[in-house]
Amino acid sequence: MQGRSLVVAKSAADCLEGRDRALAMELVNGVLRWYWKLDYLLNQFLKKPLRNKEQEVKLLLLMALYELTELSTPDYAVVNEAVSASKVMGKQWAKAMINGVLRNFIRDQEACLKKMESNQEAFYSHPYWLIALLKQDWPEQWQAILQANNQRPPLWLRVNAAQNDTETYKELLQEQGLSSSLHPFALQALKLDQGVDVTSLPGFEKGQVSVQDAGAQLAACLLDVHKGHRVLDLCAAPGGKTCHVLELEPEIESMTAVELEENRMSRVRENLHRLNLKAELIVADASDDAWWDGRQFDRILVDAPCSSTGVIRRHPDIKSLRWEEDIKSLVNVQQKILQQAWQMLDPGGKLLYVTCSVLRQENEAQIAGLLSTHNDAVELNLIEEGSDEWGVACQHGRQLLPGENDNDGFYFCCLSKPVE
Repeated sequence: MQGRSLVVAKSAADCLEGRDRALAMELVNGVLRWYWKLDYLLNQFLKKPLRNKEQEVKLLLLMALYELTELSTPDYAVVNEAVSASKVMGKQWAKAMINGVLRNFIRDQEACLKKMESNQEAFYSHPYWLIALLKQDWPEQWQAILQANNQRPPLWLRVNAAQNDTETYKELLQEQGLSSSLHPFALQALKLDQGVDVTSLPGFEKGQVSVQDAGAQLAACLLDVHKGHRVLDLCAAPGGKTCHVLELEPEIESMTAVELEENRMSRVRENLHRLNLKAELIVADASDDAWWDGRQFDRILVDAPCSSTGVIRRHPDIKSLRWEEDIKSLVNVQQKILQQAWQMLDPGGKLLYVTCSVLRQENEAQIAGLLSTHNDAVELNLIEEGSDEWGVACQHGRQLLPGENDNDGFYFCCLSKPVE
């Protein structure tokens, strides 16, 4: 099963409504998350591999195996539903095979799962290339990262600091019977203990709250924006960090948000509108300065395009769609964006480099490269003296690993350009 086939199935599931949509998304996301495990289990019971034209049947079997291993659906119901689905799909020839594969798995499940433990790709349900890179970059934490990637993501909220404080909004949630918990260092973050339709949250339509992972919320705080600053957000979509900066400091001189594609910029525009915030939106290539008028900025956020290996639990299709050869091209783009951003930074200003990757070549190696070519770049400490530490200290910057305080994985490094 190619990853793109699963993504097509996910798009189809997204077109359904109500309980049908919820179940379909659960099954497709479950297969995306556990594909390598499920594919291994399936191959133990197939007499011969399914051909390319039989991929719909394979997907049906993977979904059934996901239900059998991860959900509480009764075994007999899973088998009956899978066989019935094959008839609806017009795959009458597959009925006996599907029935046999699933019943044999149910009978031999314990032994098969035990055997799987010797296959790391199946056991951790990640492609080998990514496991190898994580072992190389994080020899002490790679197993914890892989395990965190396979967990269901929590629902984190960002309370609009311009309208409310976190404790007060927590009480508003409680009045609606919604329990939540604070984050130790993302001060506007609240984690809901149950999933809800976010549009039903108190004050959502009036901009009192937004959905944003707690780790991502650190960016706006670390950027250290003050009244009168000119701020630039490069690669801004979907706009969460742009909006958070404006919520924290509404009296900046200007906010400019740059994004490569108009369809992605529309997400930024929608978020700004709901929150009643304003920014100059420019659809342009952040690795090229053709759009720039030459006036420098006091603060620059480089939210660089990356492998997204820190947010796999939230987007399990990353494991299927990302390839090792993609990393080199991403690194090249990141280098170009950093170089362009640095010339746009005013002396005395700060640049915050952020990715949602856990790979060192996209993170601290990029900063090392910039520092080696710019004598006017100075790295700043991200944690003030006396403050609680978070993340892992790297040669340059800090890495927030997936699952730490139940947030996603992000890398941060802040540089300043001294006044000449």
